[in-house]
Amino acid sequence: MAYGAIGSLELTIDRLLKSSHISIVQNSSPQILTHLYDEILSLKEALGEFDKWRSTINMKMVRTLEAEIIHVVYKFEDVIDLHLSNQFHSQSEEEETTDHHRLMVYSIDVEEIKQDADSFIQTVNKIKGAYIHELHNPSPEEDDDVVPSRLDSHGNESNMVGLSGLFMTIKKRLNSTNPERRIVSLYGMAGIGKTTLVKKLFQYPFRVERTHLFVTIGPKYQLADILVDILTQLNANIDEIMLMEGEKVLRFLRYLIVLDDVWDRELCLELLELFPEDNNKSRVLLTTRLSEVALCSHSLNTFKIPFLDKKESWELLREKMFGERPCPRELEKAGKKIAENCEGLPLTIVTVANILSRADKTSEHWNKVANDKQNSTYKDAYDQMSNVLYPSYDYLPQPLKTCFLYVGAFPQNHMVDPYQLANLCSAEGFLNSKPIELDFSFTYGTHVYLAQLLVGHVIMFDAKTRTYHLHSSFWYLCNKEAAKNKLFYAVNCHADALPEEGINSQRRLCIRNNVLLAIEDVHNSIADASMVRSLLCTGYFHQYPVPLCLEHLRLLRVLHVLSVRFYEFPMEVLKLVQLRYFALVYDGNLPPSISKLLNLEYLIVERHLRIIPFVGNVSRLPIEIWNMKRLKYLHTGGRDLPHPSHEESLLPNLLQLLCVPPQSCSKHLLAKVPNLEVLVIQIDLPPYASEPLSCFDHISHLHQLQELECYITNSTLKAEVVAPLAPLSDFPSSLTKLTLSGSFGYPWEEMNKISLLPNLNSLTLQFYAFRGPEWEVRDNEFQSLIHLQIEDTDLEQLTFENCCCLPAIEVFYVADCYKLKEIPLTFGTSLQEILVLDCNPMAVSCGIKLQKEWYDKYGDGKRSLVLRPLSSWNDDQS
Repeated sequence: MAYGAIGSLELTIDRLLKSSHISIVQNSSPQILTHLYDEILSLKEALGEFDKWRSTINMKMVRTLEAEIIHVVYKFEDVIDLHLSNQFHSQSEEEETTDHHRLMVYSIDVEEIKQDADSFIQTVNKIKGAYIHELHNPSPEEDDDVVPSRLDSHGNESNMVGLSGLFMTIKKRLNSTNPERRIVSLYGMAGIGKTTLVKKLFQYPFRVERTHLFVTIGPKYQLADILVDILTQLNANIDEIMLMEGEKVLRFLRYLIVLDDVWDRELCLELLELFPEDNNKSRVLLTTRLSEVALCSHSLNTFKIPFLDKKESWELLREKMFGERPCPRELEKAGKKIAENCEGLPLTIVTVANILSRADKTSEHWNKVANDKQNSTYKDAYDQMSNVLYPSYDYLPQPLKTCFLYVGAFPQNHMVDPYQLANLCSAEGFLNSKPIELDFSFTYGTHVYLAQLLVGHVIMFDAKTRTYHLHSSFWYLCNKEAAKNKLFYAVNCHADALPEEGINSQRRLCIRNNVLLAIEDVHNSIADASMVRSLLCTGYFHQYPVPLCLEHLRLLRVLHVLSVRFYEFPMEVLKLVQLRYFALVYDGNLPPSISKLLNLEYLIVERHLRIIPFVGNVSRLPIEIWNMKRLKYLHTGGRDLPHPSHEESLLPNLLQLLCVPPQSCSKHLLAKVPNLEVLVIQIDLPPYASEPLSCFDHISHLHQLQELECYITNSTLKAEVVAPLAPLSDFPSSLTKLTLSGSFGYPWEEMNKISLLPNLNSLTLQFYAFRGPEWEVRDNEFQSLIHLQIEDTDLEQLTFENCCCLPAIEVFYVADCYKLKEIPLTFGTSLQEILVLDCNPMAVSCGIKLQKEWYDKYGDGKRSLVLRPLSSWNDDQS
């Protein structure tokens, strides 16, 4: 959390040092800023040491020191932002009376903040020294400071609801007479039932006699203590010297050892080294919350524990409430809804059941709980679960903590777009550091930070929508922790009490409920001294005009109002001279004065969903857009890029250009964005198109391009081509992701224009982008492809030339292909997930054959398979 606060300040200082429109006055020493920047980086580096020592530190002391850092950083950030704001505004007012067309350059006198800077550096160095000392020399912990890493979610006498099938599968693997040592790894979210399952397996009377050992590790450990635990259970007489030399303590012993709740990859590998491979039928059972730990053993017996489905959730809740007795009929409907509200997490179900068992078992009370996910029953349950869940957040690597909490600013169960989240976190200054490198390939999502959160099972990914969301238990934790650390405050939300310091002290305000009332609350509560940096309207869409009332929010850096439709452009935004990120829904033309926002890096102007612009009447962005040199991300909402008035005009920092019409893909305009990495083309076809589309003619000139997406927005689900083909031209070799959606209708033979791209790892084809009954993939094609997604096409047969095709494929997704009768059965060992959704039953049958082969060869933990035939399929269709 402190890491994110420091990152925000770091971004502010970095811009002062590098900005082309800020001039440091002559009598002011720029060394003040340079010294500040160095000290901030040093403090950030010290916080990064946490990840090396987290298994031994006193977390209570570390949290106390981090809270001091946050307070000091916020206090100095307020000083410097207010100083900058005052100078910006005074010079902006002078500029309004003079030349409106001259590019504004602000003069900043940093000498005035020298005393505050010196005091900040002195205080920070003192806290930094204490922090480093605490990491290396942790204070003794009190007993009540050590939090448990789990609660027994099912109980000792549970009927293994939802886990019985997996129990039988793993039992069979452990009971095997294969003499080789077998490692079985179980992983998944906290409270999912990993420990419950291994306890049952540990107690099972296997036919092969083994010495049983159960070792609970947790996020804090000492290797010596783990070894002592093992030796104590063995009652073996192994002297200390042998321990110091790392002798294998289980040599010549046939064992079944449970390593429960392992958090560290290196520790996992070290422990496995202690358990020898003596070909005597020994077995290792490992549980962890982290995918990277589960996969580090390279075992083929790796199982991700799934969430319970609706039926299983109700069965578990009913069992915990009534045991062998039936549920009263008047409570059953509400009970099923309550179980569903627990979102498949056994720990939530059991905890809610315990709370319900102490309350009145009346239909009135149960209906209240069932119909309100904000009911105190769930909140009490999440509070009781916090000791189990909190370590998943507390022991996250430092760069990830703030990003994780930030997801909680969105509504409960909201599906968060990964681009949107990454852009917001970048604008806030949370993503300034280099991402942690993962130890295995990962293909979900668009940003490595989010993939890292997915690895830790604190955030979930939806494969069909390619969005992220939080389980409600973690969403509640995020909101509670964010409010405590002043990361954000939810306005007009009954779940959150007004902070003692008032709204003025909050760094970020998020609006998830009634937008109009919430903004009115902000307007009535906010004062000139407001420290608010971000206003996030993340709730349900509001179709009617809402006044933003921004006059007291002059320090805003982030204004995210995509849940509000604007009928007129909010001109008051143009006074927010420190704005970095601006997102709104607006159908009109942007004013030329938008270029006054010289700090703006992210500009998102989406159109209202019901508005389809008329082809031939495409609106343009103002020509002043070429003056906004800091732009990194530009979402035009279908507006055309204007031709610049000067040849030297360009946007050198623009990395992502989204929803531009084909007219903006001319050679002249693409040359003005030479460093583009992501390009999304939006095509609105006229009713009778006669001229061939020319979307891709000049794409090859974008040598940095990594992701290309092209959509026909008014495409229909028909097999006929609705427009002349946009010829597939040469794409740059740098391309890693390609998405084509709409009735382009390319024949599958045209795939040779794409298939040899050396770095292409993701290919998505939707809505008859390609057309024809058969596609054969050849063995020299798509050598780097990891993710293949096909939706809504008339494809009947997808075949491979031989077993060497798609050697790197990990995820294969096919949906809404009602004619598809055949999919390959020769996928290689790299494939981890296959989804066949709403397709011909014959394609599903192929998937079932694949599933059986996987089970026989690798076990169902190695790969996951989701099969669903077309829901409307009739028996007479074949």
